[in-house]
Amino acid sequence: MLFENLNLIKPIQRALKAEGYTKPTPIQQKSILPILEGKDFLGCAQTGTGKTAAFAIPVLQNLFNDKITSEKGKRYIRALILAPTRELAIQIEENFTAYGKYMDLKNTVIFGGVSQSSQVRALKSGVDILIATPGRLLDLVQQKYIDLHHIKYLVLDEADRMLDMGMVHDVKRIIAEVPKVRQTMLFSATMPREITKLVDSILIDPVRVEVTPVSSTIDTIQQGVYFVQKKNKKSLLIDLLKDKSIVSALVFSRTKHGANMITRYLDKAGINAQAIHGNKSQSARQLALNNFKEGKTRVLVATDIAARGIDVEGLSYVINYDLPNIPETYVHRIGRTGRAGLKGIAVSFCDEEEKEYLSDIQKLIRKVIPVIEDHKYPVEITEPVVNRIKPKNDSNKKSNSNSYSNRRKSAVKSNGFKK
Repeated sequence: MLFENLNLIKPIQRALKAEGYTKPTPIQQKSILPILEGKDFLGCAQTGTGKTAAFAIPVLQNLFNDKITSEKGKRYIRALILAPTRELAIQIEENFTAYGKYMDLKNTVIFGGVSQSSQVRALKSGVDILIATPGRLLDLVQQKYIDLHHIKYLVLDEADRMLDMGMVHDVKRIIAEVPKVRQTMLFSATMPREITKLVDSILIDPVRVEVTPVSSTIDTIQQGVYFVQKKNKKSLLIDLLKDKSIVSALVFSRTKHGANMITRYLDKAGINAQAIHGNKSQSARQLALNNFKEGKTRVLVATDIAARGIDVEGLSYVINYDLPNIPETYVHRIGRTGRAGLKGIAVSFCDEEEKEYLSDIQKLIRKVIPVIEDHKYPVEITEPVVNRIKPKNDSNKKSNSNSYSNRRKSAVKSNGFKK
């Protein structure tokens, strides 16, 4: 199926063509028509499957087709999209701008951590579509800068992440402010019990679409794990990044301090890296993200919250320097690569203290992550036992090459990875 088969209006088709879009992803194919028909919608889909376009395209078309006239041409906020982080909110706003470039609709984004003055000016000039993080939205509602009584389309994106970040009460307060008669869309990568309760309370007879199994990883992502002592992780990371074929890599740290430490270590090794986390100013975070997207920075070191919303075209490598203690987070992390049907590689470092995290991750994704044993810093990890896949017919042969590229090729072959 092509986008032109989805009954889209010409301004949107023109914008999609300009963006190089021809064929919808599965979540887009299954979402656009029901949302165009005005039905409530529940989408369970991995990050990187094209969720933003799945709701942005039909919301734009519905707004365009709504025959709404207002006093003296004043614009009211008619579509509200909630996102858990500022980076994701910015990314969504960029997409709305791209898809709606040939339509007379205005959108803006608001989030905390920066001065509200420019955001307030944009709101005062009139907005049809508002993308917001819950905290800043409630703050501006209380200050009477935002009126939610005209909302006709409500979207909750990455709802599971909002719950993880403790935003559920803010979300419920916002829902209480919007009209009861509306179209509601909720997207989530996972469906924990709390999300199910939220769905039952705010969606009416929704169309339910699940494009990949709940909490599974995308098949196009080749996964591997290195068992290594904590003290050797930095050296192993340097070894991996000696491979010049890794044009860009997103490295995950569990803590802000860890992200700074890794960045300093990479800089000393002559590897261009920047960190992005909650203690950085919004301008610094956006600069680091833009540098990474434009290829000016080879390595971006991020914490989980700061990394939500990072959408880098063609990102081939994700490295879990620290394994997450929440298994669902692993799915979100590696979903930064292998996006839109492209292939990607996600490797993880696991020390003795993280073995339980690895076990939990494998239980969640229902897969055994292949162990890459051919590296300089191997270490035995005790129970829980994890399947190891050794090189075929070469289990006793050691590599004489110090080149990570050669070692990776060996590991890829031995672990069943496809080049």
